Amino acid sequence: MKKIGILSDTHSFLHPELGRIFENCDEIWHAGDFGSMDVAAGLQSMKPLRGVFGNIDGTDIRAEFPDVNIFQCEGVKVLIKHIGGYPGKYDNSIKQMIQQYKPGLVICGHSHILKVMYDAKLNHLHINPGAAGKYGAHNVCTMIRLVVAGAEFKDLEVIELPKL
Repeated sequence: MKKIGILSDTHSFLHPELGRIFENCDEIWHAGDFGSMDVAAGLQSMKPLRGVFGNIDGTDIRAEFPDVNIFQCEGVKVLIKHIGGYPGKYDNSIKQMIQQYKPGLVICGHSHILKVMYDAKLNHLHINPGAAGKYGAHNVCTMIRLVVAGAEFKDLEVIELPKL
């Protein structure tokens, strides 16, 4: 069983509450648009970090993180990609990968819109944690915590923090 903190679109901003929010997590997963290596390093200092680069990330982030990250966590195959869309409206860049790899969990960022949806057609949980940074149209920073236990997801929490 692993407790995971999921965030995206930090845009060079490390919210001061993240250390407290992710304190009891085993890992942090970032769905792109870190904005700076300082954010990545700050998250790595808290917990083991997995992530992908986003469309605003420079060569330093792109050298450290892939475009797509596919891995196993407990009994679940996870696919993370920054720009991916959501069930029924997937970006072409991700739809084929979902069909090929058959992940149980797909995580995307980019839109700054929090969404947690089950895709019954492609048989996976889809999560967009929203945006945890200052920049963008969102008024509240959002992120997700959840427990992966075997092939199950438990105790999913939406965390909201005001933009600073």
